[in-house]
Amino acid sequence: MRQGSKKRVKPVKVLVFGVFDLLHQGHKHFLRQASRQGQQLVVVVARDKVVSKIKKLKPQQNQVTRLRNIKKLPFVQTARWGDQIKRHQYHMIKLIKPDIVCLGYDQKPNLKQVKQELQKAGLKPKFIRLKAYQPHKFKSSLIKTLSENTSAHGQ
Repeated sequence: MRQGSKKRVKPVKVLVFGVFDLLHQGHKHFLRQASRQGQQLVVVVARDKVVSKIKKLKPQQNQVTRLRNIKKLPFVQTARWGDQIKRHQYHMIKLIKPDIVCLGYDQKPNLKQVKQELQKAGLKPKFIRLKAYQPHKFKSSLIKTLSENTSAHGQ
C-alpha cells in the first residue's frame, strides 16, 4: 500500500431481533455478546401487534418503552422497530443488510429457508447462535411469572 493512501474498512454490521420485554440481564448479555461480533450493532425490536400475533401474549411493556430501553444501552448503535405486520424474518435482513445476524439460544427461525431467500437477494450474512446467560433465572417468561405472582400477593 502506498504512503498516504488508506483503504477504508467497512465496519461489520451485526443485527439482532427481539421483543426485549422487561429488559433484564439475559437480554443485556445477549446484546453485549452480539456487539462484540462487529462494530455496529443494530437491534430490531418487535412491535406490540406482531408480538401478540406470534406469542399469543401482549408484552407487559409497550413498544415505545421497549425501544427506549434498548436505545439507552451504550453498546447499541442503532435500535428500530420491526415491521408493523409479521413478514418473513428475511424482510428486515434485506432492508438492513447486515454482515452478521446473531440469534438467541431460544430463537429458532428456519435458517435454511432464510438463507435461501437471502441468497436470491445477493445477501450472505453469517448467522451466529449466542450463548444463554443463566436462562433458568433470566428469561422473560420466568420474570413475568414472578412479577405477576408478586403482584397477585400484594408484595
